[in-house]
Amino acid sequence: MLSLYCCLCVRAQYNVNRLLTSGRIALHYEDYVLSIQYFNQAINQKPYLWEPWELRAIAKYYLDDWQGSADDATQAIRLNPYITNLYDLRGITYIRQKEYDKAITDYGNAIALDADNKGYWCNRAACYLEKESYDTAHIQLDIIINKWKKYAPPYLMKAEAYLKQGDTIHASVWLDKTLGVESYNAEAWRMKGYIALQKENWGQADTCLSKALHYKPKNVSCYINRALARLKLYNLRGAMSDYDTALEHDPNNFLAHYNRGLLRQQVGDDNRAIEDFNYVLSLEPGNIMAIFNRATLLDRTGDLHGAIRDYSIVINQFPNFWTGLHYRAACYRKLGMKAKAEMDEFRIIKAQMNKHMGIQNRWSKSKLNAMRKLSDIDPEKYNQIVVDDEAQEQHEYSSTYRGKVQNRNTSEMFQPYIALTMLSNGNDNISSYIPYEQHASHFLEEVYHVTNKNDLLNISLGNISETNGIEMFAVIDSLSAMIEHTNSTEKAVRLTLMRAVAYSSSLNYQDALNDIEKVLKEQPDNFVALWQKTVCSAMMAEYEKGTTTKENDLRNVGIMDNFNKLLKASPDNPMILYCLGTYYARRAEYDKAIDCFSKAILHSPQMPYAYYNRGLAYQKTGKSAEARKDFSKSGELGLYGAYNLLKK
Repeated sequence: MLSLYCCLCVRAQYNVNRLLTSGRIALHYEDYVLSIQYFNQAINQKPYLWEPWELRAIAKYYLDDWQGSADDATQAIRLNPYITNLYDLRGITYIRQKEYDKAITDYGNAIALDADNKGYWCNRAACYLEKESYDTAHIQLDIIINKWKKYAPPYLMKAEAYLKQGDTIHASVWLDKTLGVESYNAEAWRMKGYIALQKENWGQADTCLSKALHYKPKNVSCYINRALARLKLYNLRGAMSDYDTALEHDPNNFLAHYNRGLLRQQVGDDNRAIEDFNYVLSLEPGNIMAIFNRATLLDRTGDLHGAIRDYSIVINQFPNFWTGLHYRAACYRKLGMKAKAEMDEFRIIKAQMNKHMGIQNRWSKSKLNAMRKLSDIDPEKYNQIVVDDEAQEQHEYSSTYRGKVQNRNTSEMFQPYIALTMLSNGNDNISSYIPYEQHASHFLEEVYHVTNKNDLLNISLGNISETNGIEMFAVIDSLSAMIEHTNSTEKAVRLTLMRAVAYSSSLNYQDALNDIEKVLKEQPDNFVALWQKTVCSAMMAEYEKGTTTKENDLRNVGIMDNFNKLLKASPDNPMILYCLGTYYARRAEYDKAIDCFSKAILHSPQMPYAYYNRGLAYQKTGKSAEARKDFSKSGELGLYGAYNLLKK
C-alpha cells in the first residue's frame, strides 16, 4: 500500500512539473493565455506550491492584468516570503497601478533580502519621485550614489527631481554628472535638450536632441522637440524630416500631425497640409484650432463652401473672433453672397467699437512665431506651433519583467519553423503562400481515412510557434480516447502522430516528443514524424538556450543528426532546408543559415519566410544591401512585417 502511495505521489509531482514546463514554454513564446491554463492546472493539483502562483502572476502581468498579477504574487509571497523576485514582481505591478506606497513597501522588503540589488533601490527612489516626495527621493538617491558611484540612473533621477522642482540650474549640473558617468545616456541628452528649449537656446537644443536620437533613435518626443528647434533655426527641411520620422514611429501622434500641417501650410504644400488637419480632426473632431487651420487651407485651395463651414464652426464658439469673421466675409464675397458678407463685416466694426469703448476685452495677440500650449485654445494662436503642456518623464524601471519574456534585448526575431500544426495559425501575415511538402501531404490524406471528425481534420503545414491556444486540450482528449479504443496498430500510429501535432500546437513539446518516439518505434522511416520531432526538439533547445546542461548539449547533437537524416531522405526539400537555416540562424551561425535559405529559395522561389530570415541573417552580418533586397522580396510575397525591417 505504501509503495502504491509513493508511486502516486511521484506521478502527481511529475504531472505538475510537466505542467510547469509546458507553461513556461508557452510563456517564453508569448502565449500568455495558454500558459495561464497550464498554471491553473498546476495550482489546482498543488495549491501550496509558490512557483505556479509566481508564473501565473508573470503571465497576467504581460496581459496587463496588473491587479490579477499582484494577487497571484501576494499568494506566492504568502507561501514563500523569502524570494526577492516576488517582491519585485508585485512592486512593478503596483507601480503600473500607481500605488506607489505599496510598491515602496515591496521594494523595501526586497532590499532587506538583497541589499546589493541597485535596481530595487532605484525603483524605490523613483516611487518617491512619482509621489513628489522630493526630499525623501534626494536622500534615497544620495545613498545609491554613495554605494554605486559609477551607476548613472540615480544621477539622472536627481536631475529629474530638480527639474520637477523648477530648479533648472541644479538639474543641468546633475545631467552633466550623469553624462560624466555614462556619456551615451539618451535620456540625459533628451532632458538637456528640453532645458535648452525652455531657455530658447535652439542650437543647443538641436545638438542635445540629436545626441539623444543617436543613442535612442525611436524616441518620438525627441523628433517632435528637435523639429521645433529646427523651425526656430529656419531649418524647415530638417523640421519636416523630423515630423515625418516621428509619424513613421507613431502614426497617431497628434502634435506631429498638427505641427507638420502648419509647416506644410507655411511652405505652400496646402493639399497635404489639409490631409494632416483632417487626420487631427479624426482624432479630435472638436479641435477648434485644427478646424480653423483647415478652413484657411480650404479657402486657399478654392473649396469656399468647405471653408465657410469650418469658419462658421469656429465663429459659433468664439463670436468675437475678428479674423474668422473677416475670412468668412471674404469667402461670401467670392461666392457673390454680398448680404452675408456685409453682416460679418458689420459684426467686426461693432466689435471694434465695443473694444474702443471698453465693453469688450480683446485677447492680446502674440508674435506669429510664438508657441502655444496644447491646452491653449485661443483662436488667435491658430498658426502657432503646439508644444506639450509639460514634459512627461517616463521612468524606465529596473525590473526583470520589463520587455518580452523570451528575448528582452532583441527587437528582430527570425520567422518560426514550419511543421505540422492544428487549426489555423492565427497569422494572416501571409496572403498567398501556402506551404506544401509531399510527405506531409500524403500523411494528411491518410488522416481522412482515420477519422471523420471535422474538428480533428484541420491540420496543415504552418508556423509551429503560432500557438492555437487552449482549444487544443479538447482535441488532445478526443484523440486520446480514439487511440484507447482502436484495435488497429496502423490507425493508432497515425492518431498518435496527430496527437503529437496537437501537443506541439499547444507548445507541450515534451509530450509531443514522447508521442513521436512511439511512432518512430513502430515506423522508423516515418519522414513526417522525424520532421516533427526535429522541429519540436529545436523549439525545446531554443527555450533552454543559455543552459549548459548535458541534456541540452545532447539535444542539439540529436537535432543535427535528425536534419542530416531528413536531407538524406529528401536532399532538395525546401521545407527542411528552411527549418535547418532557421535552426542555424537562431544559434547565430549566420553564414550556414544564409546557405540553407539560399538553397530553400532555389527550390521554392515563392517562400516569403526564407527571404525574410535570409534578409535578417544578412543584416546580422552587416550586408545591408542584400538584406534590403530580401526584405523587399519577402514583403512583395505577402509577409508585410518585412517592410518594417526594410524601413529601418
